[in-house]
Amino acid sequence: MFITLLTFLFAFSATPQAGPTGTLEGTVTNNNNNTLPHAHVALPDINKGTITRRDGSFSISDVPAGEYRAVISHVGYDAFEKKVAISENERTRIEVRLKASYEMPQVEIVGRSPERMVRIPGSASLVTAERLEQIEPLSGTEVLRQVPGIHSVDHEGMGLRANIGIRGLDPDRSRNVLMLEDGIPVALAPYGEPEMYYTPAITRMESVEVIKGSGAIKFGPQTVGGVINYITPDPPPEPELTAYITGGERGYFTSRLGYGNTYGNSGFQITWLRRQGDNIGPLNFHLNDLSAKWKLVLGDKSVLGANLSIYDEQSNSTYVGMSQPMYESGRYHFTDLAPDDELDIRRYSANLTHDYFFSDNVRLRTSAYAYTTRRNWSRQDFDNQPVDGRQYSRVVGNEDEPFGALWFRETTGNRNREFEVIGIEPRFSARYYTGEFRNELDAGFRYLYERAFEQRVNGSIDSPKTGDIRDDEIRTGYAASGFVQNRFYATDRLTFTPGIRVEYFQYERDIMRNNFEDVSRTSSDETLAFIPGFGVNYQLGHLSSLFAGVHRGFSPPRVKDAITPAGDSEELEAEWSWSYEAGFRLSPARYLSSEVTTYYMTFENQIIPVSESAGGQGLPNATGLTNGGATEHYGLEFLVRLTPFITEETGITPEFEIGGTWSRASFSEDRFVSSDGEIVNVKGNELPYAPEWSGFSQLSMRHETGVSGYIKATYTGEQFGDVLNRTGPTGNGREGMLDSYTVLDAGLRYQLPFDYDSSVSVTIRNLTDERYISSRRPQGIRMGLPRMITFGIDLKI
Repeated sequence: MFITLLTFLFAFSATPQAGPTGTLEGTVTNNNNNTLPHAHVALPDINKGTITRRDGSFSISDVPAGEYRAVISHVGYDAFEKKVAISENERTRIEVRLKASYEMPQVEIVGRSPERMVRIPGSASLVTAERLEQIEPLSGTEVLRQVPGIHSVDHEGMGLRANIGIRGLDPDRSRNVLMLEDGIPVALAPYGEPEMYYTPAITRMESVEVIKGSGAIKFGPQTVGGVINYITPDPPPEPELTAYITGGERGYFTSRLGYGNTYGNSGFQITWLRRQGDNIGPLNFHLNDLSAKWKLVLGDKSVLGANLSIYDEQSNSTYVGMSQPMYESGRYHFTDLAPDDELDIRRYSANLTHDYFFSDNVRLRTSAYAYTTRRNWSRQDFDNQPVDGRQYSRVVGNEDEPFGALWFRETTGNRNREFEVIGIEPRFSARYYTGEFRNELDAGFRYLYERAFEQRVNGSIDSPKTGDIRDDEIRTGYAASGFVQNRFYATDRLTFTPGIRVEYFQYERDIMRNNFEDVSRTSSDETLAFIPGFGVNYQLGHLSSLFAGVHRGFSPPRVKDAITPAGDSEELEAEWSWSYEAGFRLSPARYLSSEVTTYYMTFENQIIPVSESAGGQGLPNATGLTNGGATEHYGLEFLVRLTPFITEETGITPEFEIGGTWSRASFSEDRFVSSDGEIVNVKGNELPYAPEWSGFSQLSMRHETGVSGYIKATYTGEQFGDVLNRTGPTGNGREGMLDSYTVLDAGLRYQLPFDYDSSVSVTIRNLTDERYISSRRPQGIRMGLPRMITFGIDLKI
C-alpha cells in the first residue's frame, strides 16, 4: 500500500495540466527601481511558482486559463499580492515593485516560507503557528512527536526537561540534539554540558523548526542528531493585547499575557507566562517566564533586535520511579514517591542581533548573547532493598515483597550547579553570480565562553539543603568555530550545496574538593574537528523536490567526563558520525503535500552514559561516560498531508495528516558489558529507547461558522530499556522491555463572533486513559500522562 501511495504521488506530480493554458511573466523591482533577482513568484491557488532571474524577470508557463492570486516575496521586502487573469494561449505581463521591510533580525534554520524549505538539501520540518494554536500543546514533547524521526520521552508529562532522540540516538536530556531559541543556544553549556534541564516553554512559541541530517552544517557544536529551533513571536505592526488562559484537572493552570506594538521604526513584544500544577501524575510545579523582544530600524540598511528573559521554576521533579512489583500492584502509578525532592531553576538571558544590508543580496547578521542558569536539585537518598544497620525515615510500598518498596534514608544529596555562557556569532550571506550561474553563500564564525560551578552537598531530611560539601569544582571551556556553505545552481532546478564546519574546543576542570577531601587538581584538554557536508536538490515543481546529502556529525565530549575527579584526562574522543539521506518533497496540488526520507548513519565512538539521568549510578569517582564503540542507524520517515477543498454544501474544510518512522539502531561492533557476574558482548543488540516503529495520524475539521476540532492518534512501538535487550523486567524496574502504546487526543475550538480574534476550547489528552510505561529511567518506572481535560480561552485585542 505504501509503494502504491508513493507511485500515485509521483505520477500526480508529473501529470501535465489539462485544458487551455497561458503564461504569466513580468519583472520585479525595489523602491529605487532596481531589479530584484531571487524573488519568489507564486500562484498558490494552483501550486505553481518560480524565482526571478538575474535581471528581475520571471516567467511561469502552462498556467490553466482563469483568475488566480499572484504572491511575490523577497527577503527584506513586504510580500505583494494581486489578482491576475490568465487567457488561453496569451502572455499576461505584470510589473511589481516591492516595498522594503525589516523583519526581526534572528537566526532561522528552515525559514517561514514554503519556497525556502523546498530547497533545503535534507529532511526538514516546520510546526506552524496554526498547528500550535490547534492542538494547544502542554509541552514541546507533544509537538515533536508529530515530526517523523523524533522520539520524545516525557518523564513528568509537562515537558519541563526535554528528552529528545533523533533517528535512534539516546534521548537522555536531548544531549545529542542542538537546541536553539530564535537561533541562540539554550543548553546549560552548549559544548561541555549540553543537557536540557531547562526547556523553552512551547506555550509562548510561534513555531518550531527541525532539521535532521545534511542541512545542519551551519549550526553546531552538536551536529550528530539534528537541530531544533524554537521561534518566538515578532513585535506586531499594530497594538495587540493577548491573553491566553487554560486550566484543568489536577490543579493545572496556565496563563500567558502579552502586549506588543510598533511606533515608527521601533517595535516591541512583552510576554509573561505562568504555569502550575498539583499532582499531575506525581508532579507538582510552578514557574514564571517573563520575556521581551524589541526591534529598532536604524536606517535603510540596518536593523537591531534584542531579547531578554527571566525564567524561574520550582518543582518536585525526581529521579525516583516505581520498582516492578510496585508498578504491577497498580497502587503507585501516580503517587508522589519522593515528596521532599525539590528542583529549583533560575535562568537569565539576553541577546542582541544586528542586521546590516550591504545590498539587496548581501547581508551581515551578528548575534551576541549571554545567559546564566542556576540548577539546584535536592534529592532524598533511597534504597530498593533495605541495608542492615542503615536508618530509614520512611518506607513506601510492600516491605514483605522483594523489591516491593522503596526505603528512604535520612540523608539527602544536593546537586547544585550554575552555568555561565557568553558568545558572539557574525553570519555573512550573499547571493551572487559566477558567469551565468547563480550562487548563495553562507559563512560564519562563533566564539563562545562557558563556565560551570558545581557542588555536591550532603544534608539530612531535617536540613535538606545544607550540610557537608562532598565535591566542589569549576569547569571552563573556550570554543571557536566557523563554517562556509555555498549553494550552486547548476540550473534553475538543480543545486549542489557543499560546506564545511570547523570546531575547536579547549576545556579545563579545576577540582577543589573531592569525596569530602580538599584537593587542588587542575587538568585541561582540547579537541579540533573538521566537519564536511554535501547536499543536492532537484526541484520538480514549485513546492516539490528531490534531495540527497551526506554530512559528518560531531559532538564534543563533556568536560566532566573527559577529565576524571583525579584530574586525569580520559582522552575521550569526540563522538563522530557519517549520515546519509535521500528523499523527496511533493506538493502536486494545493491540497496534497508529502515528504519521504530514507537515511543511514554510522556512529563512531558513541559515548555511553552512566550518569544518573541515563539510569547509571552517578558515583562520586565514576568517569561519567565512556567511549562505547560504534552503532548503526537506518530507517524510513514519511509524512503525508491532505487538505481537500471546502465543500459549499457543508461549509466544512477537512484535513488529514499521517506520518511515521521505521528505524533500526544497533551496536555494530563488539562491546562487552557485565551482567550477573558474566561478560556479555552486545554487538547486534538494539539501542535502548529507540523504538522500531512510531507514528501518528490526525483528522481535523473546520466549519465556516468558527467551530473546529481534531482527533489524533500517536503510536510508539516497543523498545528496550537497556543495552542487554532484556525482555523481562528487573526487580528495581530500571531495565526491561517497554511495551508499545497508542494515545488518543481530541480537541474542540469555537472562534467567537467578535471583531477581534478570540476563541474558547476544550482538549482531552489520553482520551482512553491508556496506562503505559513512558520510561524506566532514571531510577525506576515512570508512567505516561493519564487522561487530562483542559479548558481554555484565547483573546487577541
